Amino acid sequence: MSRVYNFSAGPSMLPLPVLEKAAAEMLNYEGSGQSVMEMSHRSKVYDGIITEAQALLRQVMGVPENYKVLFLQGGASSQFAAVAMNLMTKSHKADYVLSGQFSTKAFQEGSRYGDCKAVASSKEENFSHIPELNPSEFRPDADYFHICLNNTIYGTAWHSLPDTGSVPLVADVSSCILSRPIDVTKFGLLYAGAQKNVAPAGLTIVIVREDLIGEPQEGTPTMFNYGVMAKNDSMYNTPPCWSIYICKLVLEWIKNEIGGLEAMEARNVKKAQVLYDFLDQSKLFKACAREDSRSIMNVTFVTGNADLDARFVKESAAAGFVNLKGHRSVGGMRASIYNAMPPEGVAKLVDFMQKFEQENG
Repeated sequence: MSRVYNFSAGPSMLPLPVLEKAAAEMLNYEGSGQSVMEMSHRSKVYDGIITEAQALLRQVMGVPENYKVLFLQGGASSQFAAVAMNLMTKSHKADYVLSGQFSTKAFQEGSRYGDCKAVASSKEENFSHIPELNPSEFRPDADYFHICLNNTIYGTAWHSLPDTGSVPLVADVSSCILSRPIDVTKFGLLYAGAQKNVAPAGLTIVIVREDLIGEPQEGTPTMFNYGVMAKNDSMYNTPPCWSIYICKLVLEWIKNEIGGLEAMEARNVKKAQVLYDFLDQSKLFKACAREDSRSIMNVTFVTGNADLDARFVKESAAAGFVNLKGHRSVGGMRASIYNAMPPEGVAKLVDFMQKFEQENG
């Protein structure tokens, strides 16, 4: 069977050259006589892998020297608590913008550890856009200000950052990391689950400014303590070795084959525009996200008829376009067109949608 075009929101498809290299090295990594899956994380060979992966991430993203790069476990959802435990330690206050399900979950989890305030929300509009902000709602003594930079379920994204003054900006970048350049200095902390744009599920990336790593809240588990993880170079316990190895290969692909994040952004914008241009002129399909908040990673759309949506998902899967069903909480369809989705995958999807519209419109 030939490979399908996988539009899954995560775990998502990986670049074909990365998969091919991993397959070639599966039984014998660089002459070591063993697979990365089975080698000791304390070995010199594996130390070279994780060290290079961290260095590549710094280089590709432009991470400054005064930030720590941590390779952790537990998924981005674990950071909903870890961020609060490590950063909400002075005023014990934090501000959150609710732009979707994951930012809402982050707010709910953070509220277990301090005084969290929802300063804005677009829930009443089904999270179809990034909420309008009223800076007078921001608390100048908050320990941090939290946003989710790209909302996977609803297909929305921040296109300009809030001005939080001296309050550190914290962002969940799980579904947009490595998709375009990010000015890391605008943030106190970035975190991401790797299974959308970076690696297989299992790796969680945290990029945190060093001055924010201090004494966490009393009772913080050792595994959630950024200071402990930074001191041990992400090797306090056995790290997600295989995912970190694939992360290294993905970063090499971005750097050497794509040409860096500026080139990656141009590629991603072009892919998204092909799909949005079709949706905007279609008489059958309609984009869900408000135009000023559209994501280039996750494109959500509907026909307006649940039965027709289901037929589209079924027929598209049979045609080799899989995982287009929208999240169970919103229905419809969602095309996740992360870095690894080739431009021809989006073009062929649009061709299929045009044919479906002709037959069902």
